[in-house]
Amino acid sequence: MEGEVVKLPKIVKLPQMGWNTLKIIKESPFLDGIEDNSWVYFAHSYYPKTSKLYVVTETNYGISYPSSVEYKNIFGTQFHPEKSGKIGLRILENYVKFCKK
Repeated sequence: MEGEVVKLPKIVKLPQMGWNTLKIIKESPFLDGIEDNSWVYFAHSYYPKTSKLYVVTETNYGISYPSSVEYKNIFGTQFHPEKSGKIGLRILENYVKFCKK
């Protein structure tokens, strides 16, 4: 997966800490059962800048940026699924199911 990690713009408070929504861009087995605009928890100052081919979800925080990416058997999130309640637990369960295949 090609791309780079860049700092969020100075127009927003850094780090981004708190709840925000996921805009689902494309289907993924990791998001099975997750609805568009679900709330998840973020704590970061950087985001991945990569091809739209890899972007699964986007989040808006001053700018719209990729909040999860997928490439082959790799799934990465900018948010913290372990701190994201039932939504995060479902994403982690989906990850375990994927790994068992």
